[in-house]
Amino acid sequence: MIRDIFMPALSSTMTEGKIVSWVKSPGEKVSKGETVLVVESDKADMDVESFYDGYLAVILVEAGQEAPVGEAIAYIAETEEEIELAKAQGKTAAAAPSKPVETPEIAPPPVSIPVAVVKDNGRLVASPRAKKLAKELKVDLKTLVGSGPHGRITAEDVEKSTGKVSTAPAPVITPPQPVSVPVAAPKAPIPTSAPVGRTVPLTTLQKAVAQNMSVSLQVPTFQVGYTITTDPLDQLYQQLKSKGVTMTALLAKAVANTLAKHPIVNACYSDAGIQYHGAINVAVAVAMPDGGLITPVLRSANQMDIYSLSRSWKDLVDRARSKQLQPEEYNSGTFTISNLGMFGVDRFTAILPPNQGAILAVGASRPQIVVNKDGLFGVQKQMTVNLTSDHRVIYGADAASFLQDLAKLIETEVQSLTM
Repeated sequence: MIRDIFMPALSSTMTEGKIVSWVKSPGEKVSKGETVLVVESDKADMDVESFYDGYLAVILVEAGQEAPVGEAIAYIAETEEEIELAKAQGKTAAAAPSKPVETPEIAPPPVSIPVAVVKDNGRLVASPRAKKLAKELKVDLKTLVGSGPHGRITAEDVEKSTGKVSTAPAPVITPPQPVSVPVAAPKAPIPTSAPVGRTVPLTTLQKAVAQNMSVSLQVPTFQVGYTITTDPLDQLYQQLKSKGVTMTALLAKAVANTLAKHPIVNACYSDAGIQYHGAINVAVAVAMPDGGLITPVLRSANQMDIYSLSRSWKDLVDRARSKQLQPEEYNSGTFTISNLGMFGVDRFTAILPPNQGAILAVGASRPQIVVNKDGLFGVQKQMTVNLTSDHRVIYGADAASFLQDLAKLIETEVQSLTM
C-alpha cells in the first residue's frame, strides 16, 4: 500500500508550510512515530512524524520549497517492492497540470499536533517535549489527560503528574542586565545593510503576521491610556533580580493578577457571544531576529509564583528565538503585552491580536516632575500604558477600571507579586 504524506496544519493561521529539511532520504525505512521531516510553520520549526511503518519512497516537495496545507509532499511505501510503483506514481503526479485551489466555505480544523499522515485515530497525541520528559521521569503517557489543544499532552501535564512542578527560586539562572523599564526580550540587532532597490519575499512568519493584522483591523477597537508610577516596581526588581526574576515576569504577573479581578478584559468576542476564558494566559510580544514577531504565552500566569514565571519566560524566549515553540506555547494567549520601552518609546498604540479582547502597550519608564497631594514638587519614575480593547466586549469603564487597579497594584501593592 502506498500512502501520502500531507503538509500538516501546525497552527490555526497556517495556510502553507515550508520544508526546512528531510530527516529521511528516499528508500530509507520509516517507523511509526519517527520524525520524517522538519516543517517551518508561521511560528516555529516542527518535527513531522509518520503514522505508519514503511519506506520513504518519493519526495514530491524538496527542502526549501513550500506547499499548501493538505497537499501531498511525499509517498510512503509499505514494502520495498512498492517503492518503484510509488516512484511511477510520483512522476505521474509531477506531470499532471496543477488545478486552481478552491477555498472551501468552512476551513478544515487545524491539526493539533504535527503528523505526517492523519488517518490513524488511535495514536497518542503528545508534544515532542512531553514525550522526552515522560521518558526521563518514567511517566506512562497513556495515564495522562492532556490540557493542550484537542487533548494534546504537554510537558506541563507530565510535570504535574509527578508532582515535581518547581516553585522555588532558581539561583542558577543568570540574571539579566539591570533595566529600569519592563522588557519583553533582548533588543534585536539592527541590520547593518538593507536590500535597497529589491523586493524581498515575506517569510512564513511575516505572512502570518500580515494576515492576522489585516483581520484584526476589522475589529471595532478603542484605546485608553494611563500613567503609572514605577518606583516601587523598580525597587522590587532590584531586590529579586539576583534570584533570576525578570522585569517581564513581574509585569506579566501584575497584569495577570489584575485580570483575575476583571474577567471581562480577559474575555473575547465570538459569534455565539462573549467567551470567558477558563485561564489567564498572558502573551508577550517578542521580535524575531530575522523579522516578524511571536507571542510566547505564560499560561495561568496568575497561579504561578514569580520565580517559576521568570524561569518559564526565559525558556520560552530561548526556544522562540530558535523556533522550537509548540503551538500551544504561542497561540493560547488570552491577553497580550507589547513593550517598546527598551527602545525609548514613551507611548504607542498596539493592534489587537485575533481572538483576544485586549492588548496592553507599554512605554518607557522615565523620571518625571510631579506634584503630590500637599502641593510639593518631587521626581518620580513613570510609564504610560495604553490599552486597546474590542468594543464589542469591553467598554470604556471596563478598560479604565482595569488600568486603575493595575496602577494601584504596581504603585502600592507590588509586594503581593512575590506571594
